[in-house]
Amino acid sequence: MQPEDLDHLVVPADPQLHPDGRRVAVVVSAVDLDDDRYVRTIHVHDGELRPFTHGPSDGSPRWSPDGRWLAFVRKGEADDAKPQLAIMSADGGEATIRTDLPLGVSDLAWSPDSQRLVVVGQEWSAALAELDDDDERRRAPKRITRLPYRSDTDGQIHERQQHLWLVDREGDAEPRCLTPGDGRESSPAWRPDGGAIAYLTPTDDELEPHTRVVELELETEAARDLLAAGMWHWVGYDPQGRVFVAGLESPYHWPGVNGIWRVDDIDGQPQPVALTTHLDRDAVNGVASPPAFVGDGMVSSLEDAGTVGLIRIADRAVVDEPQVEQLVTGSRCVTGYSATADGAVAFTVTDPRTPGELCRLDAGEERQLSSFGDDFRAEVTVLPTERFDVTRDGASIDVWAVRPPGFDDAAPGSVPVVFNIHGGPTAQYGDSFFDEFQVEAAAGYLVVGANPRGSSGRGTDWARAVVGAWSDPDSVDTLDLEAVIDGALERFPQADPEQVGIMGGSYGGYATARLLARSRRYRSAIVERGLLQWESFAGTSDIGPFFDRMFLAASLIDGAEVHNAASPLRTAHDITTPTLVLHSERDWRCPVEQGEQFFVALKRAGVATEMVRFPDEGHELTRSGAPRHRRERFDAVLDWHGRHLRG
Repeated sequence: MQPEDLDHLVVPADPQLHPDGRRVAVVVSAVDLDDDRYVRTIHVHDGELRPFTHGPSDGSPRWSPDGRWLAFVRKGEADDAKPQLAIMSADGGEATIRTDLPLGVSDLAWSPDSQRLVVVGQEWSAALAELDDDDERRRAPKRITRLPYRSDTDGQIHERQQHLWLVDREGDAEPRCLTPGDGRESSPAWRPDGGAIAYLTPTDDELEPHTRVVELELETEAARDLLAAGMWHWVGYDPQGRVFVAGLESPYHWPGVNGIWRVDDIDGQPQPVALTTHLDRDAVNGVASPPAFVGDGMVSSLEDAGTVGLIRIADRAVVDEPQVEQLVTGSRCVTGYSATADGAVAFTVTDPRTPGELCRLDAGEERQLSSFGDDFRAEVTVLPTERFDVTRDGASIDVWAVRPPGFDDAAPGSVPVVFNIHGGPTAQYGDSFFDEFQVEAAAGYLVVGANPRGSSGRGTDWARAVVGAWSDPDSVDTLDLEAVIDGALERFPQADPEQVGIMGGSYGGYATARLLARSRRYRSAIVERGLLQWESFAGTSDIGPFFDRMFLAASLIDGAEVHNAASPLRTAHDITTPTLVLHSERDWRCPVEQGEQFFVALKRAGVATEMVRFPDEGHELTRSGAPRHRRERFDAVLDWHGRHLRG
């Protein structure tokens, strides 16, 4: 795979089963390098997979409960177009745009009677709404009164309000705002009787990442909390009207394992009752789809040691350890799913050879409904991925390697190595297609990635092993990563131990910078979108006010000793490896000042270094950035390693 082969990537997502259990709607995203955009259309499988909408940017398909309509979010082709709610007949035809909110909509849910929808919509804050045009809004000084005022995914959120809006399926009535005020509501769900909507919203404590779960009665407009604030990511009702949530009881249980909980009345108080925490695996992490109610239980994703499968959870009145049935397993990763009440499941899935396919499961029988992988492999040679493990200190670490062309016939010690470190750290590499590994391997490198302690997929203790550890140069994840490099060099005699490159993004950039200060073994390095100085990060990152308490178990208000000890900037003068600093200029998760400080420190230390900055991009450049920037980033990566690993 070459950088320009991004143009061949076609990926399905967000599959939605029709109430009839036969049809499946799915979003199909294609990369268009020439026009520097993604083309997203909704396809429907009803015997064969065919385009159902024309795009160019359609998403979030949702069938009405009566099966007569398909609602979705459409963004027009104009440069200033905003995504709006669209509705069309389930049998096809032209779509009707039902909203015209100033900053568009981002989520939607049908009422049980299929007559109305609730959408998540945005509009300008009161001060900016009074201005005439966008140029004047950009020019105007910004008054910021509370945190957070910006988000890596949503930009300058202090400039806009995000609320729930009620929209009639038909007629001339204007959308009605259900939640005016200063909240930022999300994830709406209708109660089965249609009389109320549950949603998530931040608490009033601006320094804490707690989330409230609220129910709004539509007739009285009265709102009440459904349970205590926590780190909740989803709320939903089962057909009987019981409330379920996903997430953690406290943000400071993160890093940890997100679970699914049923909300019960216990001694007159709403309490979350755990349904999945006994599994000690993450039931909602890394998959955009929420749990789906099926019969007397629900279907959920489950992350496990580099895989993501699907499980069915049997719900009971009294829960100790609910019965769990494996539905989708194997060396692959589910990326989205939905289900009907009678148990049919549609899902999208990837494996190391396939960017994505649409599948369905009926009565235990699985069928593949698409051929995107075949089409991709007809254009691009996908190199083989090998999974193995490395043992350190009694623990088995999951490792993946992608071998370059001709590797099996290469002479001993002749192939340079590129070691990749993932972000998070509570995330995982897995049995999935990864364009980064494929492009680097195609350039002639043995590419290695691993899930050290601190990663997800291996339970609570594994994820929390790094909490409070980073002020020690010999932290557990650092030693794990070094053991992985040693293990890979031992496993593959073709690998050249004198030509090892290292790179990573976000936490991976953080870990790369720490490893570089410890060793002279690396000949080339790339530090990308890294957390590199904890003190300034606390004031500039969108998660800065609380992230140190989660991972350092320390707060700046008590002194900066731990923050300084854990900052790679402090040891940058020990680095000698030629190091490229990659950063995006609108990264509000690890702001560009982090990369700037590190770049200057490397210059002061006399290290061969350059900095590449991507304008108008955020923290997610490598996954969802502009296609040309993604290709140009690949060019920068291959150029740097080419100069310093291959001469």
